[in-house]
This record gives sequence, C-alpha cells and structure tokens, in this order.
Amino acid sequence: MIKVGDKLPGGTLKEYIEVEGNGCSLGPNAFDIAKETAGKTIALFALPGAFTPTCSAKHVPGYVEQADALKAAGVDEIWCVSVNDAFVMGAWGRDQQTAGKVRMMADGSADFTRAVGLEQDLSAGGLGLRSKRYSMLLVDGVVKTLNVEEPGKFDVSDAVAMLRQAQAAR
Repeated sequence: MIKVGDKLPGGTLKEYIEVEGNGCSLGPNAFDIAKETAGKTIALFALPGAFTPTCSAKHVPGYVEQADALKAAGVDEIWCVSVNDAFVMGAWGRDQQTAGKVRMMADGSADFTRAVGLEQDLSAGGLGLRSKRYSMLLVDGVVKTLNVEEPGKFDVSDAVAMLRQAQAAR
C-alpha cells in the first residue's frame, strides 16, 4: 500500500469532459497522473462507487461544500477517484453538481487503485473489485497525508479532515 512520502505511480485516469476546450474533446479524456499532479497540491479522495449511499450522501457532497475552503488552504484541485467508467463518473458529477469544484476521475479497470494498493474485493455484494474509501493530500505527486477508512466506516477521509490537513501543510 502507498504511504506518506511515496510518489504516486504513473498511469492515467479518465474524466468525462462536458464542454470542449483547452485541448480536451467532449466525452472521456485520458489524463496522465504525473503531468496532472506536477507542481500542484491535490486533495484526492477515493470511494467504492458512484451513486452508492455514503459516497453520494456524504463523501462527495462534503468535498463540494468545502471546495472553496480547500482552495483557500492551498489546494489547487480536488479529485474524486472511483472504479467506474468515465461516463458514469460524468453522470454522477452532474448529479452531485461538482463542476468547477471536484474532478470526477474514472479508474475503470482499477489500474490506479491496484497500483496504490488500496483495492478491495466487493464481489460478495455484486460490486466486484473496487477502491477502499480513503483520502490523501498530494504535493507535486507526493503523498503528504493518507487517511484510509476501515471497512464500512466513514470517519477519517471526509472533507473537513482534509481541510485541517491542508491548512496544517501550509
């Protein structure tokens, strides 16, 4: 499992782009993790799946609500990562009103999730391989804080905890 002080592994995540521009076409676009994190402070949180109860009722809304405070604390971008495809993440972002606040990053084949060692098998519940619930503060692609939830819990990866960590990192 990735730990504080580690650099994020290379690879790509996909994001559904609603409006064409800035070199991005409409629809799913692949983004190089190393390039996207270079020189930036990123609050990344990951969760088991789009449209699931805790993820939709608490996790994403908390980051949307705290987006301005996180940016005031020095966070350049907020990423939500889930083992879903870019179309689902785009639809979920519209539903959660994340535009301009949280980038909804798809890890459709769980390549990123496995590379950071934070996968979990939820096959018994019909969900297959998914991400654990966690958050991390990244500076220039290096993990500064890492908050991994115990199974079924939502205690340490919320936006308020991330905000405290971002403020302390300044």
